[in-house]
Amino acid sequence: MASSSSHPSNIVIVGAGIIGVSTAYYLSSLASESSLPPAIHLLELSPTLFSSASGNAAGFLARDWHGPATASLGALSFDLHRALAEKHDGARRWGYAASAAFSLASVAGGEERGEDWLFQGTSRALMARGRAGGGDLPAWLAQNNSASVEALSSGDTTAQVNPLQLCQFLLEECTSRGVQLHHPAAATQVHTSADNVLTGVDLPITQLSGHSLLLRSPHWTETSYLANGCAAAFATDTAAGFSPEIFSRVGGDIFLGGLNTTSIPVADVRNPTPPDADAVAQLEAVAKRLLGTDELDVVKAGFCHRPVAGNGTPLLTKLGEKETGLRPDAGGVWLSAGHGPWGISLSLGTGLTLAQMVLGRSADADISYLHL
Repeated sequence: MASSSSHPSNIVIVGAGIIGVSTAYYLSSLASESSLPPAIHLLELSPTLFSSASGNAAGFLARDWHGPATASLGALSFDLHRALAEKHDGARRWGYAASAAFSLASVAGGEERGEDWLFQGTSRALMARGRAGGGDLPAWLAQNNSASVEALSSGDTTAQVNPLQLCQFLLEECTSRGVQLHHPAAATQVHTSADNVLTGVDLPITQLSGHSLLLRSPHWTETSYLANGCAAAFATDTAAGFSPEIFSRVGGDIFLGGLNTTSIPVADVRNPTPPDADAVAQLEAVAKRLLGTDELDVVKAGFCHRPVAGNGTPLLTKLGEKETGLRPDAGGVWLSAGHGPWGISLSLGTGLTLAQMVLGRSADADISYLHL
């Protein structure tokens, strides 16, 4: 993101995924309080909006499953998700719902914390182990008597959204406030003067790619949701060799993910990589075991890349003159990247914090560890 001065008249947001539209949402809200609000431009290169993780992720939200570096941002973001849903009927418009969460036995214990699960193939339930003790699995999951069940949350600090629907809502709100969407469009330079031009910044960001399935099961329907609410289950499937994550959503869909890889290169966003047939078959087999039925309807197979920082901690910072070559009076460049699988959960908090920074306001979240 770049602006033309300390009191910007133009703000350009590069990337219209969930972080980008969240930033535009809060910028357009906060800037409207100014007598001379800036022009806000939102750029997206991909020909299809929200075609990667912002439209294909699970949409799991957690308030307190984050390491020390992102704990403040995680709590702020969760509270913003809940408040936004209450204000704009999020349950109906983007499937917002409180969600119970469970860990299914063979997740290793020990002292693993932080973001280790990202790179070791273990379950993100490691982030919340020991929270609530034993529990009973929801009826839509197969009852495996040999598996030990740990209740991680009853839904007070965990929730779910349909990320595609949330992104669409945020974009509609932004454009109604005058945010200009440029799509498809690419940003190539930040022009300030003939001898003071930012052309690029090297970032410690790689990708964590993932396959997923959107399913229908006779054991989970809209009636099931109304009776029992949504739930998330995190497991380690020793036969499959990965840690499945499965979520029952508002409306009767079930999302299955967790089959991640770092070995598939990121393709040009204009020609996205299709789901791998073997990976899809692997997920289907896991789905049948977890759901205890062969009567599954595969609605959609997905594959997307998620940007992740090398240490698992996202970046949220203003770049200095050393990184950009920009004089203090020539504008500014703010950076938000590398949220990985927590991108949906951290999206609203990141957007608000970034908007506050750009407009010269104090941030509501402690982001002191999220710099280069």
